[in-house]
Amino acid sequence: MKKYSTHFWVAFVIGAVIFLSGWFVFWEVKHQGFESLKRLLGAVPVKQEVRTDLETVMSLADALLHTDGEERAYLILFQNNLELRPGGGFIGSFGILKVRDGNVADFAVHDTGNFDGRIPSTVEPPYPMRETLKIDSWKLRDSNYSPDFAENAKRAEDFYHMGNGTEQFDGVVAVTANVLTSFLKVTGPVEIAGFPGVYSADNAILDLEYQVEQGYLKQDIEFGERKSVMGMLGLEILHRVKALPLAKQYELFQTVLADLHQKDIQLRFKDELLQEQVAASGWDGAMDSAWKNDYLFLVDANLNSFKSDYFVKRSYAYTVDLSQAVPQATLAVTYQHTAEKRDWFAKDYQTFLRVYVPAGSYLNRVTGAAKDPVYGEFLNKKYFGALVQVPLAMEKTVTFEYALPENLERQWYDLKIQKQPGLSDVPVTVTIIRQDGSREEKHFVLDRDTVLGDLQ
Repeated sequence: MKKYSTHFWVAFVIGAVIFLSGWFVFWEVKHQGFESLKRLLGAVPVKQEVRTDLETVMSLADALLHTDGEERAYLILFQNNLELRPGGGFIGSFGILKVRDGNVADFAVHDTGNFDGRIPSTVEPPYPMRETLKIDSWKLRDSNYSPDFAENAKRAEDFYHMGNGTEQFDGVVAVTANVLTSFLKVTGPVEIAGFPGVYSADNAILDLEYQVEQGYLKQDIEFGERKSVMGMLGLEILHRVKALPLAKQYELFQTVLADLHQKDIQLRFKDELLQEQVAASGWDGAMDSAWKNDYLFLVDANLNSFKSDYFVKRSYAYTVDLSQAVPQATLAVTYQHTAEKRDWFAKDYQTFLRVYVPAGSYLNRVTGAAKDPVYGEFLNKKYFGALVQVPLAMEKTVTFEYALPENLERQWYDLKIQKQPGLSDVPVTVTIIRQDGSREEKHFVLDRDTVLGDLQ
């Protein structure tokens, strides 16, 4: 008989309890409904985050499965993070999903290239869109320019109605292209009648990009209809999901939870109680305006660089010196452009980088930027903005040196770094110089919002 460690048996017992509780949960839901399950969760030995996530999933399921025969409409923003934007990626298309008592009543996808033509050119684009994109008005495709999803969702709805859209939405959902890969990993490859090739987790994003940018020309498809393949692919994936066996459904459930925590899915609902529950799980894409200690939130906006983000790798190196009379910070952001030649897909990279820091911070110097920095304030934070240009096959480091607020907590110093939607696995190094001059260094991968003190 094998001898296992104490840790193994503890894990085994906890796992067994959760497994047995799972069967009890199933019968509770089947016979007594969601409210009974919510009461039960208090007795299940799981981490608080897992418990909160399950409560949120149940609230979402209840809202979608029980609409009392009424139709609910949701605006779905498809964000292409190969062309990164602060909210997740360029909005090349959007969908309108209608649900009634758990059934999809209708699902239609629209090209923003077509729809934006219906929006009056009356809204001044934010800096530096006019100069870099050569546009004279802000519209739906570029609307997700805020680091806070609540603002992006409202802006998208406003532009939709400016374009004479008639739906009144019960919520807004933003998804990045990473979610397509996640679903295809579980459902398996998909073929679409009338279109060449097979869409799998390994090639779907690139093949879709080729189809809507180049392939349609060879298939006599009108420019305005070139993205119709996305709607057909979405319907086929929904069909596959409904037919998944139980084990695959659970795998998909875990995958979707990961996408939510990584902000590849962001949610905003008009129902205030439902939105409070979504916020409790951190699935609302919110900028943390209440955090009082040290803070970082970096957001890039790919401006006129095609889909170059597929080839751009990033890393962050942050040093904070608490031994000075006024705490000093140095942030180095390194971009590596791995594409070697210009084509329809990639070119020299240009991004407008905004770094959100504690209110009261003061920028001393920035190096590596293409233009002088700009400044602003948003949701109790200050930001420094810099235009960054990275040539093909080159590396560029942009460094911000700034003073933190003099009253920053030093004895119990902590740092929160929020992750930009659409970015994946950014290596981060944080160096802390304590008041006594001692140094502490931490290395981690930023794949979700992270509090330094929570790292092991």
